[in-house]
Amino acid sequence: MKITKLVILFNYKKILLGIGVSLFLFILSFQLDSAVFAVFLRVWGVLIILNIIASLLASYILYDTSDLYELNDSKEDIDWSKIENAVLIHASFDPLSLRLEEKYPHLDLTVCDIYGNRHEHESGIEVSKKMFPPNPKEIKISPDKLPFDDHSQDVILAVTALHEILDHEKRVLFFKEAKRILKKGGIIIISEQFRDTTNFIFFNIGAFHFLSWKQWKSSIAPSGLKIIRNKKITPFANMLIVRKD
Repeated sequence: MKITKLVILFNYKKILLGIGVSLFLFILSFQLDSAVFAVFLRVWGVLIILNIIASLLASYILYDTSDLYELNDSKEDIDWSKIENAVLIHASFDPLSLRLEEKYPHLDLTVCDIYGNRHEHESGIEVSKKMFPPNPKEIKISPDKLPFDDHSQDVILAVTALHEILDHEKRVLFFKEAKRILKKGGIIIISEQFRDTTNFIFFNIGAFHFLSWKQWKSSIAPSGLKIIRNKKITPFANMLIVRKD
């Protein structure tokens, strides 16, 4: 429940607004003479509450019960025992790097926080950093200019981070930079929610914050990197495996 609690903390204003609107609709329904409109308002109110519950349930499944931060699904593409250099990119929330370093002590891991992402100044970020302390070696980066030498990295990890690069051209530049710093045969692992039917059902308009499959392809294609796998890790999230040939 750790990460789901953070989801509630980051979105409590929207949750309270939804509950408030639902209560307003219920109260208003009893003031109407039309039975049809009264039923309509009550159904609308129930749907709002159900959507809040559904989004929290989906968050719990995605963040607290799935493989999202375990990366077991990546083992068919990567032998972690043979990886020397890796970059982990996050957006002011890092539950993964310390776990990776503990699991693979030989790994030379550089942890990068995307500078200027929307979470930096949110009220809940300090709480999240207490629950998941930042890696002491963490650096801040601009996603369109990665501070690494050419052909220096085996793997780039980005778990629920790259959708925070809101500008399409900056995403394109990120993947071009990623290609530059990756060794031949190097891999990018991207775990993200997609703007798809399932996420619209469970997260409603919140799904607009995610990228569609078409947008991911158009962001990656100009770099010349190859998407070798797109697989579901939960009903709500995909893992993209992108390779430099």
